[in-house]
Amino acid sequence: MPTSSTVITFGTFDVFHVGHLRVIERAAALGDRLVVGVSADALNVSKKGREPVFSQDERLAIVGALRWVDEVFVEESLELKRDYIVAHGARTLVMGDDWTGKFDEFEDICQVVYLPRTPAISTTAIVEKISTGS
Repeated sequence: MPTSSTVITFGTFDVFHVGHLRVIERAAALGDRLVVGVSADALNVSKKGREPVFSQDERLAIVGALRWVDEVFVEESLELKRDYIVAHGARTLVMGDDWTGKFDEFEDICQVVYLPRTPAISTTAIVEKISTGS
C-alpha cells in the first residue's frame, strides 16, 4: 500500500481550458500526489469520433507542466482503467460528473469521486465556436 495518498484522473485535455484546470486543481487537493492519464490519439478518435486538435505528446506536455500534476501517462484504453489505478497505487479516482456512476465498479479498490464540471465550457463547444466563427 502506498504511503502517500495518490489521486488519479483521466481525460483527453484537448484545447486545454479553465474547466480542465479546475478539475485538475480540485483533484490534486484530494491527495498528496496527482497522476493524470491523457487519452491516446487513437482512444480520442474512438471516443469522440475525431482527431484531437493537439497531439497526445503536446497534451502530455501541457498537462505535465501543471504544478498540481506529479505524473502523466498515456491512457491507451478505457478497459485498462483498473490496471492504471492499481499500477499507480491510487487511493482515489476523480472524474467529471458527466461520468457519474460509470466508474463505481472501482470502489472495491479506491474511492471514486465525481467533480462538477465547469458550467458552459467544453472542448467540443470551443472547437465548434472556432470552426463556425461565432
